Amino acid sequence: MRKNTILLATVLLTVAGSAIAHDSDGSESVPSIPGQAQSAEFTPQTRSERFRDYVKGTFGPRSLVVAAAHAGLDQALDRPKEWDSSIAGFGDRLGNAYAKHIIRQTVQFGAATALHEDDRYLASHQTGVWNRTKYAITSTFLARRDNGDRCFALARMSGAASAAFISRAWQPASTSGMGSAASSFGFTIAGDLGTNIVKEFWPDLKRRFRRN
Repeated sequence: MRKNTILLATVLLTVAGSAIAHDSDGSESVPSIPGQAQSAEFTPQTRSERFRDYVKGTFGPRSLVVAAAHAGLDQALDRPKEWDSSIAGFGDRLGNAYAKHIIRQTVQFGAATALHEDDRYLASHQTGVWNRTKYAITSTFLARRDNGDRCFALARMSGAASAAFISRAWQPASTSGMGSAASSFGFTIAGDLGTNIVKEFWPDLKRRFRRN
């Protein structure tokens, strides 16, 4: 039963990641060399576009799918152990996952707006698997200013850290410590990294599926 739950959660996370990648579709232009800005090819978001993306990313149906997948995985792994494997336990885990998501999105939106950081993933349009993978990895830790220059993604990191540490307030004893918060932060950033790789290569995979 536990193996089946883990498999289902993994499938849901994969589907959600593919849907996120489909939305970006690699169609937005970015500099062809990581770190080299070409502001003529980069269009910063307006305030209304930022807010629209915040609402969609925070409260859209995909966010519930991802939260449910995380909750299912935590339930399969019996994490935290104080929340049992009943429907009520799943509800606790789902509420935990979704609350963390809302905190992260809200802090990140506010910080990105104040700092004029653009946290969207924009496809590299480079060639070579390693070059594109390296770009996807570095883009986990970098954002863009309004002029297209890349900078440390302070808003993204602040959002992830806020969700990890604020959520300790309602965690049971086994996961309420700072070590658990740090682990949560690390897993969140690792998830961002994996999602960026999916976004980078999804257009190629989609074209291959269509040909087949």
